[in-house]
Amino acid sequence: MNNNKAKIIATYGPAIQSKEALKEVIIAGVDVVRFNFSHGDYKFHKKGFEIIKELNKELKTNTAILADMQGPKIRIGEIEGEIFLDEGKMISITDKESLSTKEELFVSYDKLYEEVKPNDRILINDGNIELKVIYTNNNKIQAKIIYGGILTSKKGVNLPDTDLQTPTLTEKDKIDLDFAIENEANWIALSFVRKASDIEKIISIIGKEKHSFMKVISKIEKPEALRNIDSIIETTDAIMIARGDLGVEIPAERVPLWQKKIIKKCIANAKPVIVATQMMESMINNPIATRAEINDVANAVLDGADAVMLSGETSIGKHPLKVVEKMQQILKNIEKSNIIYDKKYTIGKNVKVEDAICYTACKVSKELKAKAIVGMTRSGYTAFRISSHRPKANIFIFTENEKLLPTLSLFWGIQAFRYDEFIGTNETIDDVIEILKKNNLVSIGDRVVNTASMPLKKYGKTNALKVSII
Repeated sequence: MNNNKAKIIATYGPAIQSKEALKEVIIAGVDVVRFNFSHGDYKFHKKGFEIIKELNKELKTNTAILADMQGPKIRIGEIEGEIFLDEGKMISITDKESLSTKEELFVSYDKLYEEVKPNDRILINDGNIELKVIYTNNNKIQAKIIYGGILTSKKGVNLPDTDLQTPTLTEKDKIDLDFAIENEANWIALSFVRKASDIEKIISIIGKEKHSFMKVISKIEKPEALRNIDSIIETTDAIMIARGDLGVEIPAERVPLWQKKIIKKCIANAKPVIVATQMMESMINNPIATRAEINDVANAVLDGADAVMLSGETSIGKHPLKVVEKMQQILKNIEKSNIIYDKKYTIGKNVKVEDAICYTACKVSKELKAKAIVGMTRSGYTAFRISSHRPKANIFIFTENEKLLPTLSLFWGIQAFRYDEFIGTNETIDDVIEILKKNNLVSIGDRVVNTASMPLKKYGKTNALKVSII
């Protein structure tokens, strides 16, 4: 199976909906399967959930399930065929559902008149069409077509200059979230996050005590999220840099620097970070990736991303297996370089004992050229912390929490195993090393850095470090 440090996320869809197709891409390197709740019905998604759980048992893998909420996605209405919007002409905007024409567009946002102001931009179809608001009142918006073009039904609408008051978690999202909780998704992605309170609300709905294995990903795709990025990172479990909408909401040339900033901040805070959108989009139709796409994936890994994500490439693409194999090859090649390792050199202020142990384990593994760092966890905290330091040594995590195993598959470098025979600290360390030896993951003469809690039976926090020679 794939043992890359950076993880691969593939989006579920018609191209990989069969058990055989999912099995192929998982063997090729997929660690997490994303279910996009903007598309498909519950029957379709439930079947995918069930297949992944079946394959995890058959292949002895821990492939994670990521449920991606649609969020308050604003779209234009239905169009008969297509229309052409001429630059320089005026057009009306309405929030009353109707057939959209070249004279008037229906936009699916019921507070449109209240929140849109003169001079605000209305961007349609990933910014390919741009309108500028000239006049607005309680029942009418008039806009000028700045950049026109061909337009078809249901294209997305972005309002980058408008302070939207719509809830991040919509009524549809709440129903979708109930489905994801009932069917035990490992990760929930919240779209169009703007502030930390958006995340607090979804965490309260999930209920962290009952579903401790279920974590929340905040998708960064709004300017307001960038302004609140530090508090969002502090509150959330993980971040997704959703470059599609983000590249429309802010000038696209600003996205690369924000990508690097966000990755750096996430590593510093021990929060996994995903780079998404258009990573290898040409392979939706073509059997090979462009040089630019290969560089894009490589640079995300060089920056320190925990995971890189495929969208249409695997959901509707013609070559889902090939695109996963190519991405895996890119990751494998980049991970030969020392540039990607040891990204985190300090542990900051107000250091906890467990943070210091995880940091020291990584430092010791580097100095001793250890083959592996072995940790034991119940909550996943030790795994998160060790992963954030990006050690070159392999990271093997053992837990008795079976539901946590797939969740850990999103984290950089983590390979997780179920283990529930915690006896004494030394006996348990010896036992898990034997398991690694039997699986040919360590060899005679290898140095291994172990983290643990003492006394083990008290289920305490990580407070001990031991170096073993196999």
